[in-house]
Amino acid sequence: MTRPEPLSRRTLLTAAAATAGAAALATTAGTAVAGTGAPAPAHAVPRLVDNHAWTSHSDWRSGTAAGTRAVAGSRPGLTLATPEGRTDYTDPHTGKTATWEYGRWTSPAHRLSVPATEVIASWNARTPAGTWIQIELQGTYSDGAATPWYVMGRWAAGDQDIRRTSVDDQSDGKSSIWTDTFSIDDAASGLRLVSYRLRLTLYRAPDSKASPLVWRLGAMGSDVPDRFSVPASQPGLAKELSVPRFSQNVHAGQYPEYDNGGEAWCSPTSSQMIIEYWGRKPSADDLSWVNPDYADPEVCHAARFTYDYQYEGCGNWPFNAAYAATYKDLQGVVTRLGSLSDLETLIAAGIPAITSQSFLKEELTGAGYGTSGHLMTVIGFTADGDVIANDPASPSDTAVRRVYKRAEWEKIWLRTKRYNATGKVVSGTGGVCYLYFPAHPTSKQRRALEAVGVR
Repeated sequence: MTRPEPLSRRTLLTAAAATAGAAALATTAGTAVAGTGAPAPAHAVPRLVDNHAWTSHSDWRSGTAAGTRAVAGSRPGLTLATPEGRTDYTDPHTGKTATWEYGRWTSPAHRLSVPATEVIASWNARTPAGTWIQIELQGTYSDGAATPWYVMGRWAAGDQDIRRTSVDDQSDGKSSIWTDTFSIDDAASGLRLVSYRLRLTLYRAPDSKASPLVWRLGAMGSDVPDRFSVPASQPGLAKELSVPRFSQNVHAGQYPEYDNGGEAWCSPTSSQMIIEYWGRKPSADDLSWVNPDYADPEVCHAARFTYDYQYEGCGNWPFNAAYAATYKDLQGVVTRLGSLSDLETLIAAGIPAITSQSFLKEELTGAGYGTSGHLMTVIGFTADGDVIANDPASPSDTAVRRVYKRAEWEKIWLRTKRYNATGKVVSGTGGVCYLYFPAHPTSKQRRALEAVGVR
C-alpha cells in the first residue's frame, strides 16, 4: 500500500485536472481491434492522453547531441561519445560529492495532441556501475511562456554510485513537479502545456569506458476532467493470463529502510509479477544480499531497486517502469487508459497491466480493506466482464488472485476525485497504469499497444 495520504504526492497528482464540462472518457464496445480479438470503441471519442517516445535510430539522430551519439542495431539507443565536460554532484542522500563526465541529448519539441495539465516522463536504460542518468522536461504553455528545465528523475539501476531520486521544490508559479509528475498549478485557469522537450544527461566516472545506454525516452501528457464516477464500459472479453502471484504482505517488516517494509510494496510486487510473466527474473547472484529465510526474495529485490530516496517510497511510477526495463529485452512505460475496454484490448494480446487506484473498503467488494493508493495487476476478465486481478495486498501468494466487480473497479481506477474516510474530497489517479512488454513485440501485441496509444 502507500503511506498515509497527507504525506503522499498522490493527493496532488490530479487536483489540477480539467474543469467540469470537458469531454468524458467513456467508450462503448463495438467491433474488434484488428488482430487483437478485443472490442474497440463503437464511437470515436477525443483521446485525453498523448503518449510519445523516442526509440528508433532516426529518433536519436533527430535530437541535439553534445557528447552523445546514437547507436544502431536491433535495439537502437543513445550513449556517450566524447563527453562534453565534467561536473561535481553532491548526492543529497549520502552527502558524498563526486566528479562525473557527462554528455547531453535534447529531443526535438513534441507538440501535444492533447494540451496537458499533467505530464509523466518514462525511460528505459542500462546503467553499468559507475554511470547514471538525469531526465529533464522543458515545455511551452498555451500562453506562449516557457517552463524552466524541470528534473523528472536522477536514476541508476543500482544504488552503489548515486541514490536514485526525484527532486522536490520545483515550481515556476504556473506549474510544479510532484515527485514524478509535472502538473499545472491551476487548471481551472485554462492554462495548459502545449509542447515539451526532454533532455537526457548521461554521466560516468572520469576516464571510464563505461556508459549508460538509453533505449527509450518519452512522456505521457494528459488532460483528464474532474469526475467522481465514469460511465461503465460494456464487457467484451473473457480471458485470463497466467501471471505469477506474489503477496506484499508476506514481506511485512522486512527491509524497513525501503518504504517501511513489505506492507508498502504494492508497486514493486506488482512489477515483479509481470516481469516474471515475461520469463525474466533476478539471478541468484542478484539476490545474494537478501536474507535466505525470506520467501520470494525477488520482491525484496524489486523494492530495493525501485526505491526513490526523496519520495521515501517504492511507488515512483517511472522508476518502476525503468526497473522492469533493466531485464533483458523488456520495455516499460507509464500511461493512462480510457476504460476497461482498453485493458481488454491488451489482455487479448497477452499483455497484463498494473493499475493504480484508491478506494474506501465498501467501494470494492471483496477487497477487505481501503487505501489512499494501491497498485494491482490486471490479468484478465471473467465471462461476465468482471476484473481478474493479482492483488498483492493479500495474506499469501495463493490468495493473490481476486475477482472484482467491473463497474466498481472501473470507477475507482478512472475517477479523479473521491471522498476519503473523513468525507474530504481527495484525488484519484485517473486511469494511470504501467505497461511492460517485449522490446520486439509481436504484430498482435504491437497493434494492441497502438490501439491504446503506446508505440
